[in-house]
Amino acid sequence: MTMTATKTLSHLDWLEAEAIHIMREVAGQCSNPALLFSGGKDSICMLRLAEKAFRPGKFPFPLVHVDTGHNYAEVIAFRDKRAAELGERLIVRSVEDSMKRGTVVLKHPGESRNKHQSVTLLETIAEFEFDACIGGARRDEEKARAKERIFSFRDEFGGWDPKNQRPELWNLFNARCHKGENIRAFPISNWTELDVWQYIEREGLELPSIYFAHTRPVVRKGASLVPVTDVTPAKPGDAIEDVRVRFRTVGDITCTAPVESDADTVAKIIEETATTTITERGATRLDDQASEAAMEQRKKEGYF
Repeated sequence: MTMTATKTLSHLDWLEAEAIHIMREVAGQCSNPALLFSGGKDSICMLRLAEKAFRPGKFPFPLVHVDTGHNYAEVIAFRDKRAAELGERLIVRSVEDSMKRGTVVLKHPGESRNKHQSVTLLETIAEFEFDACIGGARRDEEKARAKERIFSFRDEFGGWDPKNQRPELWNLFNARCHKGENIRAFPISNWTELDVWQYIEREGLELPSIYFAHTRPVVRKGASLVPVTDVTPAKPGDAIEDVRVRFRTVGDITCTAPVESDADTVAKIIEETATTTITERGATRLDDQASEAAMEQRKKEGYF
């Protein structure tokens, strides 16, 4: 009798298989999906998962990014480079265009544009008639994200109701929507920040340089380090320091802070991530700190 060797799947293998299954469910059930791609570490992992799910064919969806106009240049350059390398269609829509149309109105010129991405995203969904948007959100990031299903139903206004979500028993996903409604699908919902970095190491994925330790001028504001940039200049009386930092998460400059770090390789970042007692968004996303309900309210209004 011939014995067949079986492979024992690792923790990352299981997470990868689940994410690929979810992506294929979106492609199979939805007629016009899109993959949200910002150039950040989570969406970089999503691209690799899409490659494994659909190559050697083309992706069954375009890549979409909602640009605030205040994103880090290194990340935007990486976004464009990676999309070109893959030969996939990249659709970019800007909050600045929404401002010109009058659908986004800032309270003052210095207001963060981050939350206003919801408006531009909903306009983009309407423009291209997307019935699903695949995102890289994870449940460990923030309390409101932890409440959300893997297939998150959004109504005709783009809103999310945390008290009215579809069951997902036995990983059965329901993407049925009426015209104007859509699904936000999150294949890496069950991943942690550490899982993401371990997957990046295993797959040898390239990243924007700001994820690694570098020296940058910052101003200390409580527990956060606010980067000094053209968008976030130092105010009179601020003490500017040159500090060795890296970014754990990236987004709009006005709300994304780095952390002090000497981790200049993926291996060092993994070691640092495994031992930190501060959550990924705890001292790095300035907009989340204003209120515990901030993210949940934004998601109700159409946020990612």
